[in-house]
Amino acid sequence: MTGDELLRVLGTLANPHRLRVVAALTEERNYVSQLARELGISRALLQVHLRKLEAAGLVSADIEVSADGKAMKFYEVMPFAIVLTPEVIETATRTLTHAEDAQSPALFSSSRPKGRPGQ
Repeated sequence: MTGDELLRVLGTLANPHRLRVVAALTEERNYVSQLARELGISRALLQVHLRKLEAAGLVSADIEVSADGKAMKFYEVMPFAIVLTPEVIETATRTLTHAEDAQSPALFSSSRPKGRPGQ
């Protein structure tokens, strides 16, 4: 796993809602409305978290048509295992493409003035 991939996965999992989504999908695949009810969050908020999980490669989606003709998007967790050791981290840091951007994208935008903060 590259440094950028490791940061994306760990950053994605560093949210209690997304951890709960992964846990729920570990038991069985589910569609958005049902999953939102089970987790007690809005569909809109759940969809935000599902997009982030999907972008990180932790879940996948498949659209199916129900008996009454409605399109339903089912999500399932993708198998993954992350071994995190000091050596893995050391190796991953060598492949970071933009170390500053990975730490805090908002703080290191291209429009940021040069020099020390506050100048």
